[in-house]
Amino acid sequence: MKLALAQFEIEGGKPSANRQRARTLVREAAEKGCDLVALPEIFNVGYFAFDSYSREAEPLDGETITELQEVADDLDISICAGSIVEDLAESTARGFDTPDEEGYANTSVYIDSSGDRRGVYRKRHLFGYESAEQDLLTAGESVTTVDDQGFTVGMTTCYDLRFPQLYRRLVDAGATLVLVPSAWPYPRVEHWQLLPRTRAVENLCYVGAVNGIGAFEEASLLGRSAVYDPWGTPVASAGERERLVVADIDPERVEQRREEFPVLDDRLDE
Repeated sequence: MKLALAQFEIEGGKPSANRQRARTLVREAAEKGCDLVALPEIFNVGYFAFDSYSREAEPLDGETITELQEVADDLDISICAGSIVEDLAESTARGFDTPDEEGYANTSVYIDSSGDRRGVYRKRHLFGYESAEQDLLTAGESVTTVDDQGFTVGMTTCYDLRFPQLYRRLVDAGATLVLVPSAWPYPRVEHWQLLPRTRAVENLCYVGAVNGIGAFEEASLLGRSAVYDPWGTPVASAGERERLVVADIDPERVEQRREEFPVLDDRLDE
């Protein structure tokens, strides 16, 4: 599989412009022969644009996801639609299962190359430190994986990286690749470079951590998206500028590493 991470500038409260940037990079990924492209956290509204959440929230079949389904089908590429602010009441009214019948969630959607919604993940760990996320959003409850193109893809979001138990549960569910759409800000550069690499090492799986760039009143996103292999080696990465990060990844490499170094077999009850 050829995996792409779409790192781009996200403007707070400008969903139309942000969606256009996302579509442009998805098309570029398809032109490069990529099979899967991942977008950053709340890429359409901007994570730190808290005042825009209620105004720009959408159901699962709203404009953002519907557009990306059409693009995925047209370009024959799978898309991890980073995340959007989901309007739970609207999603419930349209027949989707939700953790609550009202409020909002930080929701990622996995779209396959036929344009079908294959997985929905609502962020489980909501950030509280200097963030309004815990006050504005409802936490998800599911552990979500999707089988696609030889991989079992685990879905997580940003702050989830600080909770290794979730990644163990994903491995128990068969995950060989974990995607981490994020809106990781300065000054925590070292944390961003350490945590996804650690999750790859301890679970012997690929980790694709995709971040945005751009400045908000509260914070600036630090970019530095990267793909780590099952040994924790960065195989593709970006700096602070807009870039499509592309890496060739192989599910057999996960199997080989787990056979060569069977640390997961030595786990005690947790």
